[in-house]
Amino acid sequence: MTAREEERALVAQVEGHLLLAATREEARRAAARLADRFGWLTDTQRADLERHFETAYVAMARRSWQRTAQRAETLRQEYEQRYRALRLRLVVGSVLACALFASTALISLSA
Repeated sequence: MTAREEERALVAQVEGHLLLAATREEARRAAARLADRFGWLTDTQRADLERHFETAYVAMARRSWQRTAQRAETLRQEYEQRYRALRLRLVVGSVLACALFASTALISLSA
């Protein structure tokens, strides 16, 4: 692995940790708002509800990220395939144009 690749991997890892930390904080706030609506809960029940809500929220976010990553990979493969096809058509077109130009030049020189 090159130094550049190691840097990218480290940045991606740090970004992942920051994203997860932000999601957990968001989940905690949402769980607290939900628990506030149930004023009759005991402290233990409230803590249990908040913990379960946070766990479910983070799991849902993780599944969403995984679906997004899978879709991004699918799109990347589709675009790469289209790019290769376009590049092939461009090369073939260029070769044909050069051949046409060369044959036209040879015909006009021989006449």
